[in-house]
Amino acid sequence: MSDTNNRYETLDKKLWKANDKLCKNVDAAEYKHVVLGIVFLKYISEVFNEYHDKLTKEGVNAEDKEKYKEAGIFYVPREARWAYLQTKTKDHNIGQAINKAMDLIEQENPRLAGVLPMIYANNNLDPVSLAGLIDLFSDITLKDAQIGDVLGHVFEYFLGQFAALEAKRGGQYYTPRSIVELLVEMVQPRHGKVYDPCCGSGGMFVYSEQFIERYKANPGDIVLYGQESNQATWRLCKMNLEMRGIDSSNIIWNSEGSFLNDAHPDLKADYILANPPFNDSDWHGELLREDKRWIYGAPPVKNANYAWIQHFLYHLADNGTAGFVMTNSSLSAGKQEGEIRKRIIEDHRVDCIVSLPGKLFLNTQIPACIWILRINKQKRRDEVLFIDASNMGHLINRTTRELSSEDIEQIANTYHNWRNGTEQYHDIPGFCKSATLEEIRNNEYVLTPARYIDANIEETVTKEQLDQLIAEFEKEIEEEQTLNRIITDNLKRLKINE
Repeated sequence: MSDTNNRYETLDKKLWKANDKLCKNVDAAEYKHVVLGIVFLKYISEVFNEYHDKLTKEGVNAEDKEKYKEAGIFYVPREARWAYLQTKTKDHNIGQAINKAMDLIEQENPRLAGVLPMIYANNNLDPVSLAGLIDLFSDITLKDAQIGDVLGHVFEYFLGQFAALEAKRGGQYYTPRSIVELLVEMVQPRHGKVYDPCCGSGGMFVYSEQFIERYKANPGDIVLYGQESNQATWRLCKMNLEMRGIDSSNIIWNSEGSFLNDAHPDLKADYILANPPFNDSDWHGELLREDKRWIYGAPPVKNANYAWIQHFLYHLADNGTAGFVMTNSSLSAGKQEGEIRKRIIEDHRVDCIVSLPGKLFLNTQIPACIWILRINKQKRRDEVLFIDASNMGHLINRTTRELSSEDIEQIANTYHNWRNGTEQYHDIPGFCKSATLEEIRNNEYVLTPARYIDANIEETVTKEQLDQLIAEFEKEIEEEQTLNRIITDNLKRLKINE
């Protein structure tokens, strides 16, 4: 493990202490906003202070707000600065001081209007816990050039941890990083308009920007468009982007959502990246039977899967590409969905289907897949690439699996080699198959990869793979034994107390 990873791991353990300081009184769905608001406040204070010191050394008025505006840095008023809040940790009204800090920052920075959480004076947040959070983050530097994107790591770490807790209660959808990375690596948004109509906390946008930077392109070459119906999640998205210097002005909230109130009705996007809710039965489909977006047929009233698929297609530009996660049932659903799927396939819109392994998502065990759609298929026009990645990935705990960087690279490279028609692509039994339109017709337009990929092969397992399987199995046994010991100890205590 690299030194950077070691430092991140140490940081993770320290950060999650914040959870213990609040969880006794506050539900995970609420305190994630409490903690992430503090993260935001700490980071912009660090950036402000650094530039403030620079101006002071240059003999320039360090309180000139225009200087910060010109540099693209948020101006932080005196009573919103971290150093000031540190002086209030012994104050019973620390919650009101934090609320005031958020309000002052919004007043000075219109881009943040209505975004920052002002929940710190709520009755269930005791002053001691809030002071503990201030003290905890006072010891952490979020802007550290030596160990990389600390801010991004912290924000993503908390989102993932909170999502895991909320998953047990059916909380908001959270797209794990490995799936976001896979989608972005397959779609490769290099320039133009990038759209996510159910953008959550903004993971697709963040990794798109990182993809651009990695390929030495100009981040300004892409413009982000998004929509979110959950206001609290929308605020997290705006903070997530604005902290990183990413323009979030086209990320819109409305309570109706993308179906009932499309915030970007005339948008034609070059790239679409999304993870919509699976099998949503409460999307008000009965009110939208004649909607202009249903160019391949009206989707079922009680299932939004093909409403999402057609929403994506409607918003794609002439040479656009869409990559999104969908439930496996979308690949084979019959009758109404089947007829829509047939028309989409016959119109040469489906480029690639990837079946994903189980246990990737925190809040659902529904089997999932990735769809890649394109409007203008010049190569491979009468073919669809099927990839079976259902056996890829590795367990990170008893209930969660993730794709490795090698897995992501293999899937993405397979797709791009196929799409570009290079000699490097070839069908691999058990993994990938380029199927013709005629083959898909013969399979009644079912898009399940297993229908096309020959899985009846003898697979040679290397010693390395076998060792990994054994290690994962032993880890599961160890975790189960630990859980059993905890249960046994608790039962013994109960008997003693009787």
